[in-house]
Amino acid sequence: MDFRWKRKHKALEETVERLSSDINVNPTLANMLVNRGIADFQQAKDFFRPDLDKLHDPMRMKDMDLAVNRLVRAIENNEPILVYGDYDVDGTTSVAMFYSFLTSFYPHVAFYIPDRYKEGYGISEKGVRYAAENKFKLLVSLDCGIKALDKIDLANELGVDCIICDHHTPGEQLPKAIAVLDPKREDCSYPYKELSGCGVGFKLVQAFSEFTGRSQANLYSYLDLVAISIASDIVPITGENRILAYYGLDRINNNPRPGIKALILKGKVEKDIDITDIVFKIGPRINASGRLEHAKASVELLIASSLDEGVRRAELVEDVNAARKNFDENITREALEMIDTQEQNGSSKSTVLFKEDWHKGVIGIVASRCIEKYYRPTIILTESNNKATGSARSVFDFDIYEAIAACSDLLEQFGGHKYAAGLTLSVENVPAFQKKFESIVSERVSEIHLKPILEIDEELILDQINYRFYNILKQMAPFGPGNPEPVFCANQVHAENVRVLKDKHLRFEIIQDGQNTRPVCIGFGFAKYYELLNSKMRFNIAFEIRENTFRNTSSLQLYVKDIKFD
Repeated sequence: MDFRWKRKHKALEETVERLSSDINVNPTLANMLVNRGIADFQQAKDFFRPDLDKLHDPMRMKDMDLAVNRLVRAIENNEPILVYGDYDVDGTTSVAMFYSFLTSFYPHVAFYIPDRYKEGYGISEKGVRYAAENKFKLLVSLDCGIKALDKIDLANELGVDCIICDHHTPGEQLPKAIAVLDPKREDCSYPYKELSGCGVGFKLVQAFSEFTGRSQANLYSYLDLVAISIASDIVPITGENRILAYYGLDRINNNPRPGIKALILKGKVEKDIDITDIVFKIGPRINASGRLEHAKASVELLIASSLDEGVRRAELVEDVNAARKNFDENITREALEMIDTQEQNGSSKSTVLFKEDWHKGVIGIVASRCIEKYYRPTIILTESNNKATGSARSVFDFDIYEAIAACSDLLEQFGGHKYAAGLTLSVENVPAFQKKFESIVSERVSEIHLKPILEIDEELILDQINYRFYNILKQMAPFGPGNPEPVFCANQVHAENVRVLKDKHLRFEIIQDGQNTRPVCIGFGFAKYYELLNSKMRFNIAFEIRENTFRNTSSLQLYVKDIKFD
């Protein structure tokens, strides 16, 4: 992909110098930290040394007192409690976390995950009626419910009290539940707004434990699930999320629950697990059940009580994940072939594809895959229940939700946000929608939207790449939204010892005038540059710094993000 490089700005010199002196790092690292909002010693200490004692008081969240009191009353009265969650990773980890906590001391608990295809997203009428028919007096929803006004009204009519734990943006009205926990409520003064759904559920567990005198230390065994939700739901890894993710990763790496250990074995993750491993290896396996079958299987895996049970359940999930990958690969190939066939002169500003037999559970993934090759707003549609239903994905800084809203006269329903959305329309309206959406996007998109941006933290000379520098970079983890892994560039270098790996990757060394360091670079998918690199032509290179261990020997390598030749 052809990137447009964007250098991050130079911070105020006096701020950089002061921070550099206060924490004893070089100005390059100090500038990077200032660009991430870390400008003084205390902020640096909080960033580099996350502390569970710095978690916010959960009682600061609006309605938390109501939620805790209702949960306490349910347990005192031996009322059956239904833990209800969405079918994605955030929802299933939320349910596993809350269910595991309650069942550790209270027996009258069950969980419920809606069927993606029969019930759809969020609290469903079927789920509410299930709760009433099975005599559940309290329903606790996790990662959903903030817009379920009519479903909560139905629950109230049927005698089921509800506590909502959600992190999505509320509508104009809130559901009439016993308590609505959502830091994004306009009337909520909770200081951190970016918790995952599982994170909001954890705050309820934390508040309940404080109120009932239970040990806070026991709660941290659930942070592995919270960390997986944070990584998989792509919420910012800043503030409170950074603390939760940091200790959750520690739990995953040192004492994972049986189900997660089984997933690690299946994913063949042989190093310290980081956010990227969760996003690409652990999260998709948990998500697969909800995409193709029923997410109940993922919850059962996450609450497994022994490694034997975990491995058995992980094998079932792995089978589903293999089928998911097969659907993903086949549909992506078909979609790219359709784009190639439909392209006239390469002037299209959007992609809208429809095929009636594509699997609904993977079309969002396919939309993202198409953007990797054709970087433009993309919608993938399939047929479900005699309607065209689809997933939309956007490019940097283009509001795809607003573009879809401008076509609302052709739609039956839609929802989402700036970068991702869902929509439903009649099959007959698909051609008209394709035409109108392309027109809307063409009016609103600029060339700057259609070329992906690669943000460069700092330019380095090669002798700056050493273990002292890298060891400080490592302490900036966990990386993710709000704290991306640093990307550097080195200018006017040339390559030596260029080798092609597996027909599509490259391994080479780079040399820079006046520098002694000759780092090894690994370029995945960069084999097309073999001849140019071998020609000794000078180029600029963008990269991340990683540690590679082979036969018990460790060395630093550069993972190539992009190359620009003179």
